[in-house]
Amino acid sequence: MSAESLTNKSDYKDPTLVLASASPRRVELLHQIGISPIVHPVDIDETPAPDEIVTDLVKRLAREKARQGAVETSGKFPVLGSDTVGLLNGKVLLKPVDYADAESMLMNMSNRWHEIHTAVALIHDGQFYETTAISRVKFRELSPQEITDYWQTGEPQDKAGAYAVQGLAAVFIERIEGSYSGIMGLPLFETAQLIREAGLSYSSIMSGEL
Repeated sequence: MSAESLTNKSDYKDPTLVLASASPRRVELLHQIGISPIVHPVDIDETPAPDEIVTDLVKRLAREKARQGAVETSGKFPVLGSDTVGLLNGKVLLKPVDYADAESMLMNMSNRWHEIHTAVALIHDGQFYETTAISRVKFRELSPQEITDYWQTGEPQDKAGAYAVQGLAAVFIERIEGSYSGIMGLPLFETAQLIREAGLSYSSIMSGEL
């Protein structure tokens, strides 16, 4: 079963999990553990609040995505929301607004460690279940030309931290500590734990028999 759009399948009879995200990476990761979600992107304001620390930011955004997804689907199905943000020397790394922004991020990450925080929120029967995975990534030294060439591929333009661990940027990564899937955008171990904590049957989610 492929991912389904709720708006196109209003009469969908065997719902699995609703994914409140348009991210193809998160869909791919759920497929990896046997779950074909109903894809229902939501639109929320992702602007950090004044003095909001990264751990609070990703938790809030994941929770708001899940909550909005539940509202828009009338609370009929379990809804999963997730958000990923980078952190370097205390500075939040969001999606780059332009080339100059991406260049600054990547140059600052060159030959340094940075953190990737990914929060996951699951809402089921009106209850929230939440967790956050924190991973560390070490880049090798990057040249200005490499950064320019990478930008021109289009890959970093919609990625938190201006790179994709599963894409071309893999050649920049010297070492990883933590969750590879979390760096991609959805930590699978933690997500599976939330599903179990919510009392959802793995076999039911996989088969669509909630």
